[in-house]
Amino acid sequence: MEKGADNQLANKSGQISETLRRAILAQRLVPGTKLGERELSEKFDSSRIVIRQALLMLAGEGLVTIERNRGAFVKRYSLQEAMEIYDALTLFEQGVAVQLASRLGTADWQKIRDHIKLQAEAIDQGDNELADNLGAGFHELLVSLTNNRLAQEIHSQIVQRTHLLRSLYNSRFDYCNLLNEHSKIVDLLERGRVKQAMSLIESHHHHVVRGYVMDMSNYPQMTLDEALSPFLTAEEQKNSFAAAGI
Repeated sequence: MEKGADNQLANKSGQISETLRRAILAQRLVPGTKLGERELSEKFDSSRIVIRQALLMLAGEGLVTIERNRGAFVKRYSLQEAMEIYDALTLFEQGVAVQLASRLGTADWQKIRDHIKLQAEAIDQGDNELADNLGAGFHELLVSLTNNRLAQEIHSQIVQRTHLLRSLYNSRFDYCNLLNEHSKIVDLLERGRVKQAMSLIESHHHHVVRGYVMDMSNYPQMTLDEALSPFLTAEEQKNSFAAAGI
């Protein structure tokens, strides 16, 4: 019986974390939003233990931070933290560039250019989401060509932080400029101009950081009810109305 109760609690926590996750990724619960256990427990008609477990799940994914004596908040990055993520990416990819410049053959360079062509087509079609994914994929492709699994794992860990930034914040990327920089990086590496390529990799990542909209005044301010309402089930909506006395 206890095992069944534990499973019910785990399932309920999972459902609540999924609802909160969807609201965060839809940028309705914006970075810095407080996620009060009491308010959430009323909204989802659940115990604070269940809510706490749901918040811990989201904290494990990097979407939520839990601060002692303050509670849980949607993860908020400072500009300095964002810069540090991309500086780490720069240092890593500059090392990769040194290796690739002397290692790749004609077929490898063509593989990279084919990827850039797909990115260009996405931009021409106005598909910014696809262009964004292909842009990130360009850097992952470069690292994969080292054929070093450990390097790919480490790079992936850093890239995961950039995915969180993309999930939490709006962006105003100049996709055409970023695409041109990808092409120039490849041209420089293929011609053996490694120092110039390394410098461009650094400025490229700085351009990406500046594309994030991190000023919270640019985001809609919503109550918890407003933020969560599109993602609540019919039963959760009923509980929410009951908690509000409606």
